[in-house]
Amino acid sequence: MTHSPKRKTKKEQLIQLLTRKAGADVATISDKLGWQAHTTRAALTGLRKSGFEISAEKSGEGKPLSYRITAQPADAA
Repeated sequence: MTHSPKRKTKKEQLIQLLTRKAGADVATISDKLGWQAHTTRAALTGLRKSGFEISAEKSGEGKPLSYRITAQPADAA
């Protein structure tokens, strides 16, 4: 009997997107996870409430905000 590899939860996928050097914008996160924009923003708020520090940076004029995790709670490591 073969076991399929454990699938990553949406939260794990979100954290992975936000730990990239460039971070990710709401549209990218929504597209990758199949969420609407308001769901993505709510998930970012949920991460903040659970102890993650998330920065929002504007990469250029007319570009969307890019979100990136700058610190994680000790129990998330």
